[in-house]
Amino acid sequence: MPIDLRSDTVTKPSPAMRQAMADAEVGDDQYGEDPTVRRLEETIAAAFGFPEAVFVPTGIMANHIALRLLVAPGEELLCDADAHIVAHENGGLAAHAGIQTRTLPSLRGLMDPASLAALIRVGDRYTVGTRALEVENTHNRGGGAVYPIGTLREIRALADSFGIGLHVDGARIWNAHVATGVPLADYGAVATTMAVCMSKGLGAPAGSLVLPPPGRAEEARTLRRRLGGSMRQSGILAAGALYALTHNLDRLSQDHENARRIAAALKAAGATVRDPETNIVLVDVDDAPAVAEACSAAGVRVSAFGPKLLRIVTHLDVSPQDCDTAAEVVSTALMQSPERG
Repeated sequence: MPIDLRSDTVTKPSPAMRQAMADAEVGDDQYGEDPTVRRLEETIAAAFGFPEAVFVPTGIMANHIALRLLVAPGEELLCDADAHIVAHENGGLAAHAGIQTRTLPSLRGLMDPASLAALIRVGDRYTVGTRALEVENTHNRGGGAVYPIGTLREIRALADSFGIGLHVDGARIWNAHVATGVPLADYGAVATTMAVCMSKGLGAPAGSLVLPPPGRAEEARTLRRRLGGSMRQSGILAAGALYALTHNLDRLSQDHENARRIAAALKAAGATVRDPETNIVLVDVDDAPAVAEACSAAGVRVSAFGPKLLRIVTHLDVSPQDCDTAAEVVSTALMQSPERG
């Protein structure tokens, strides 16, 4: 079997997780009658300090619904230039919601509050108005970078001062929580809306949740249906998510250690590696597609994250020994690349 480090979404449900899913009590969630879905929604809402949560199939849908609760068609969202919502969601906010995005280049994807403040536009009949800010924590293209909680509080205060919303794309908020020790409720307290993913890091097979503003969960459910995201006996998926939350959260520290292990080995081999904060290792190379192809031929899968950037992501299905093997394979591929040869 290849060692797959392309993403932390490639994990397989463990036998215990599969058993929990098989044993799940289910009902029709479209009618609000799936007890396992309700339990997951209540658990996540309580963890982040929101009154309600809404279970949806994917993280992209969760972001989309949350942002539509904050920004109307023809209004503006400010975010980092490498944010997942603009880099990896296929223009969905523009295509489906008519939302205009304006972006700010930022170091490791972490926006500076002062720079943000200079960009916010109040809006009038002649000028599009900024209606929300968006942050991604941890930041995917920033190499799993974590926003300091103090910075997030400053950004929330900035949003409040302009009377606009703050959306937190918390697809990997679990990694931020484990890396920093900041309680999940503290992250929730800075967000007007939030999206969290159960299949990144935690190892559930599918599912994300929208955390909407108070009193707007029904609106989020309407948007979910409009987007084709309403499900029926989805308690089977919710049971996997609940199992993941209970059993796989604390162990994320091992993924972080494995990422540091890979980074250290690659540095020792002379590679140009960005220091990982969590479970994502970024490596600057001359020809990322060629290196990724060479690694795959040697039994290790990594992502070409751009023409000259490799992404390596640790997760619960790879051991420290797997990571050592992967680092050796990547190092060999780098040494054998035409630019190095």
